[in-house]
Amino acid sequence: MIKLGNLLNPVIEQLRAHLLAYHILQMDETRIQVLKEAGRAASSDSYIWVQRGGPPDQPVILFFYDPSRGQAVAKELLAGFSGYLQSDGFEVYAAVAEAHPSIALIGCLAHARRKFDEALKAQGTKAKSGKAQMGLAFIQRLYAVEKPLKETAPEERWRARQQLARPILDDLHRWLEQSLPQVPPSTLTGKALTYLHNQWSKLIGYLADGRLAIDNNACERAIRPFVLGRRNWLFADTPNGAHASAHLYSIIETAKANGHEPYRYLRHLFTELPKASSPQAVAALLPFNIPPSDIPDP
Repeated sequence: MIKLGNLLNPVIEQLRAHLLAYHILQMDETRIQVLKEAGRAASSDSYIWVQRGGPPDQPVILFFYDPSRGQAVAKELLAGFSGYLQSDGFEVYAAVAEAHPSIALIGCLAHARRKFDEALKAQGTKAKSGKAQMGLAFIQRLYAVEKPLKETAPEERWRARQQLARPILDDLHRWLEQSLPQVPPSTLTGKALTYLHNQWSKLIGYLADGRLAIDNNACERAIRPFVLGRRNWLFADTPNGAHASAHLYSIIETAKANGHEPYRYLRHLFTELPKASSPQAVAALLPFNIPPSDIPDP
């Protein structure tokens, strides 16, 4: 697996260039345990970072391994990127965006919704009103606006959001400013209100461009196969194994996002890649440059 992961280096490099050239990017991260890492206990948490981007008809999903969850890693992964970066409220992304004016940070309304939902559930089944319910209802109305817009053109989506979502957001903001002083910040509802308040400018950012999503859920879905796999294999033995895993997950998930059956695509890629003697030949093997119907049967 490590040898295969290394073989994919030129493919990963071209996918990364393609991903960073498009000006909408989503990011997330999840933990991974690596047993034999110099200077670290086997029980230490390391991290797999995920980037999802590229043009809508040529999506790219890349996994990247690093022992750290710090700002330096995010800065490295975003080197050369300019445009909209969508993430949850993790402060590392905000720090990188603040240092690079060419990056506009967009928030995730699903995270805000989740916090109100958790607060409501903690109150029990009898809770049918209150701040948690009201906050959740506002956000559900915003999602109701999005539902019929999924297949529309970005320009039409932008116009609909100005007409339908912006007034809801204005009402939500007024309610938020009134409610924030009324709820103890240590409660779950208080934490949900505080998150909404602190992230407000980023959470309304999706109104700026019809190509933007209301949340970071697409990136979270992209990371899910890794999370599910981790329940079975539990850890990586060495950093080399973690890097190889990141490369292989990148290829598999990008192939799936472009309509390929993973095994069929991998078989074709590993058959043809050793013959690729130029960057152009490698580019011809990228998942979005090969229609699934052009790959011969195994």
